[in-house]
Amino acid sequence: MSRLRRVARSPWVRGGFVAVALVAAVFAVWLSWADVQEALTRLDRALVVAALVVAPLYLFTTMAAWRVVLADLGSRLAFRDAFTIFFVSQLGKYLPGSVWNVVAAAEMGTDHGVPRRRSLTGMAVALLLSLVSGLGLGVVGLLLAPTEAKDRFEAAVWLLPLLVVLALPPVVNRLVGWFLRVLRRPPLEHPLTGRGTLGALAWSMGGWALGGLQVWLLAIATGMEASIWSYLVCTGGYALAWSLGFLFVPLPAGVGIREVVLVAVLSAALDQGGVLVVVLLSRVILTVVDVGFGAVATLGSRRGARAGSARVGGS
Repeated sequence: MSRLRRVARSPWVRGGFVAVALVAAVFAVWLSWADVQEALTRLDRALVVAALVVAPLYLFTTMAAWRVVLADLGSRLAFRDAFTIFFVSQLGKYLPGSVWNVVAAAEMGTDHGVPRRRSLTGMAVALLLSLVSGLGLGVVGLLLAPTEAKDRFEAAVWLLPLLVVLALPPVVNRLVGWFLRVLRRPPLEHPLTGRGTLGALAWSMGGWALGGLQVWLLAIATGMEASIWSYLVCTGGYALAWSLGFLFVPLPAGVGIREVVLVAVLSAALDQGGVLVVVLLSRVILTVVDVGFGAVATLGSRRGARAGSARVGGS
């Protein structure tokens, strides 16, 4: 185990992780680039710009939810440190499997005094709360979606009660305690509280509202009627698409699964061509913002490390 930790902490391994994840993310954009260029010629540029503005706000809320959970568990991170850890680790979403971002966050957290068990628990709880709130809003989306979508994804609704129970603080604390005992690790110093859970859920719900707004703006640009109903369809559909994409572990960042779900849900209000444009642009915009934040966070962490080394050398 100690050898594995030394390998994981190696700057070469971390640098390689970031490089591979960046290449995978850029490749995801490149695959859809021709379709994106064609779509841009037909879309209202102002609405596309508005969607681009909303996307970073949405991603910030996901970081805020994780930061609240981590603080509740006993590790309060400054905004800059939280930004670096979260957005560099999030590049792991673009590698096959849904765990690499969690592993990366745990390793990077040690540089800021966050124990690995606390980092792993914090990211896992934040993701669980995102799934609970996402599936909850997904139920709304399904109720408003066409019958075909209800029939295809109704089984996802049955996951909601189980996830709600698993997200209750007493249940989370018992599960984490059991898991740490199995690994022969000390228990968490600060258990999850109801206040921390509600705070993270509030940020998650705000995130879904912004994620749905981004999809809604793109949908309006392609012909969807601007109304409260269409906004709820977009928000519920996006939340459900993200949740099911995350649960399908083999595919990086839910590629393919999210698109299938969104197409099924949005087909009630858009023609097939318009739905495909919305799905492609939404994916590409979020990927570009993810890569941009990851690059900024990586450069910031390297500058901070060089500054720290210079101070040590000067002393």
